[in-house]
Amino acid sequence: MADLTVDDVAPKSAVADDFYDDYGDTLREECGVFGIYGHPDAAAITALGLHALQHRGQEAAGITTYDGSRFHSERRLGLVSDAFSDGDAIKRLPGHIAVGHVRYSTTGETILRNVQPLFAELDGGGFAIAHNGNLTNGLTLRRQLIRDGAICQSTSDTEVMLHLVARSKRPRFTERFVDALRSIEGAYAFVGLTNKKLVGARDPLGIRPLVLGELDGHPILTSETCALDIIGARHVRDIEPGEVIVFSSDKVETLRPFGSVPPRPCIFEYIYFARPDSVVGGRSVYQVRKTMGMQLAAEAPADADLVVPVPDSGVPAAIGFSQASGLPYELGIIRNHYVGRTFIQPTQSVRDQGVRMKHSANRAVVEGKRIVLIDDSLVRGTTSVKIVRMMREAGAREVHFRISSPPITHPDYYGIDTPDRDKLLAATHDLEGMRRYIGADSLAFLSIDGIYKSMGYEGRDPVCPQFTDHCFTGEYPTPLTDREGEVSPRQLSLLAEAS
Repeated sequence: MADLTVDDVAPKSAVADDFYDDYGDTLREECGVFGIYGHPDAAAITALGLHALQHRGQEAAGITTYDGSRFHSERRLGLVSDAFSDGDAIKRLPGHIAVGHVRYSTTGETILRNVQPLFAELDGGGFAIAHNGNLTNGLTLRRQLIRDGAICQSTSDTEVMLHLVARSKRPRFTERFVDALRSIEGAYAFVGLTNKKLVGARDPLGIRPLVLGELDGHPILTSETCALDIIGARHVRDIEPGEVIVFSSDKVETLRPFGSVPPRPCIFEYIYFARPDSVVGGRSVYQVRKTMGMQLAAEAPADADLVVPVPDSGVPAAIGFSQASGLPYELGIIRNHYVGRTFIQPTQSVRDQGVRMKHSANRAVVEGKRIVLIDDSLVRGTTSVKIVRMMREAGAREVHFRISSPPITHPDYYGIDTPDRDKLLAATHDLEGMRRYIGADSLAFLSIDGIYKSMGYEGRDPVCPQFTDHCFTGEYPTPLTDREGEVSPRQLSLLAEAS
């Protein structure tokens, strides 16, 4: 789910921009979804599932249920624990069908009207929908819908789906839902409910993840397998790219309205977004990240004394790097998990101390040592500058930075919050320029082929890449209708060939 931009959302304030510059040196995933059908404790189970998906969005959470006669909805700003830890909220959500959502917004304010699931009364009954991803023609569709008389209540591209379903002339809900899917572009994993059905859909390329689980005979749709583990549910399978699945009281209906195209799931689920204990596309995320670290050690060794992860994102890759290189693994940086964004006030003096609030040097480990710092990605570089400086102030003799993914040179438009290209360090600096900027003694990235080797391939297929990797290559797999004026002629040519 993404907030629509341009004329639809107020620009960020200067304070917000400064805050983002210091604390935005990381990739952000926007959402996680969860849905369950036919269970008497649907709301409570959904809340537990959302707890497991909290890493996918920390700004808002919501649940919608249906009890056989009425829909009920609770949507709150803040963490899942803020919204659903007390029993009263769950009591206000009776019903045997539920969908839930955790949200991370990328633009504009985090306001209650954008919190999902979104709900509308349509011809034939109510419909609630939760969305992970981003529609690359959402803004274009929204403007067209408004010109045709639609009244929008949010700035979310997800609301476009409600209007498209409502305007379809098909007789059955499932047909109307599929009709709406045919109008949208981009990346999505939808989970929705009506008074009779739980419905899920994954985009034709499978960019955003969606899995099917089962608890006591009741089907579950969710973003990651870790949400199944927390409730003791069984992982049945991944929802296939382009698949629409519908659960009702008497049957399961599976549709594939988009034919068969080579899948291209998002590579960043393996690099960063998914929880390490999840299984994505049949692969253990933790093991993949370790393998990336091992491959990085083979491609970019360092003459050093020990390996130090940048917690928490760099931990699995650092373990792999240590095992492959023979260098000891040490916790040279300690993370404070109890500092949130709302605690840190956006004043210059406190911003300067921001990294120290979240990360502290373990001087006893790094003093006098040549260290290899391992992180999973490098975005703007602002945090990396402070981490390197922290290590030097703690007495490290040399600091060698290694990144277990290739340089990020292009922004994402499929549900990942990345800065504009001119804010991406690798898009504006060569390797030596990046090294000087962050202040490291050496800097190296995992190669693009190294990423694919870590996934079990010989390398990247240049004709039909196995994953969505445009942040590294600039090759976007779908049209970018809302941004046609911002894309280079070469990119438009690539998109035309792909479509």
